[in-house]
Amino acid sequence: MAKIHKSPWLLHYDGSSCNGCDIEVLACTTPVYDVERFGVINTGNPMHADIFLITGGINSQNESVVKQIYEQMPQPKVVIAVGTCACTGGIFKECYNIKGGADTVIPVDIYVPGCAARPESIIDGVVKGVALFKEKAEALAASQRA
Repeated sequence: MAKIHKSPWLLHYDGSSCNGCDIEVLACTTPVYDVERFGVINTGNPMHADIFLITGGINSQNESVVKQIYEQMPQPKVVIAVGTCACTGGIFKECYNIKGGADTVIPVDIYVPGCAARPESIIDGVVKGVALFKEKAEALAASQRA
């Protein structure tokens, strides 16, 4: 049975970024922006996460980690790529060790561009992710009832 609850849990992972996007993601959790008012709860455990927020590009060292985190997450799940690096590989995509954005190893549902992505953009992406998660959860529950 699909787990359906009112507060989707969010897991943030920094792939190989310059930390600019990570600082902005952290800013989203402060009282100034307060992303939790939109119903998300931060978690550090992929087995409890519903939304996977990833920053930074994918390289040979983090590729298996990103795949493992994604595979450990229960269905339904939503992936949000935050920042130009997570979306496309960014300014580092021509480097020998960068494979590209997050979508080179896992399916990405929502892209939040920017270098660094602004907190308002990140929050907009998270709000879209929450709505998409609820859609996926309802569809999964309906398919299990059928």
